[in-house]
Amino acid sequence: MWSLRGLRLEAGHYFRLYERNASSTPRLTRNTDLKMISGFWTKPQESPKAPTQSYRHGVPPHKPTDLEKKILLWSGRFKKEEESPETIRFEMLGAAKNKFWVKVSYLMRAPDSGSLFYMVIEGKKAVKRRVFTSLNLERKACLREEAAMKAKTDEKYLCRLWESQE
Repeated sequence: MWSLRGLRLEAGHYFRLYERNASSTPRLTRNTDLKMISGFWTKPQESPKAPTQSYRHGVPPHKPTDLEKKILLWSGRFKKEEESPETIRFEMLGAAKNKFWVKVSYLMRAPDSGSLFYMVIEGKKAVKRRVFTSLNLERKACLREEAAMKAKTDEKYLCRLWESQE
């Protein structure tokens, strides 16, 4: 006994096989210079001008902008701006940008660590002046007073509650 799902799967399988066999032979047309590319018959693309220069990895060189030239200069790739060529590879530009961002991160660390040392020194001065100790003692005294007031009000409330139940 076949289930409905099984029948659908088998029908789809046979349909795909039929489609594959049917499309494997080209239809008769006037142009017989058809090529099969990824399962489809296509006409070859005719370009008006063939590439005159072949690039090493198939990627054309990049003409850097003024900012990219400065990044190349700051990263230490070139000594002077006049030394930079008209076109560069993307790999060279990527390496220069990475070096540039590392230098920027170092520059960002300098004020951060400076402010850290400043806060440590100020904290030690405040401890010598006993600023934190006096603030903590005042705060704890206030908390004790509030706890005592709350205990008195709770005690009065419980006494009234007890008297009303008797």
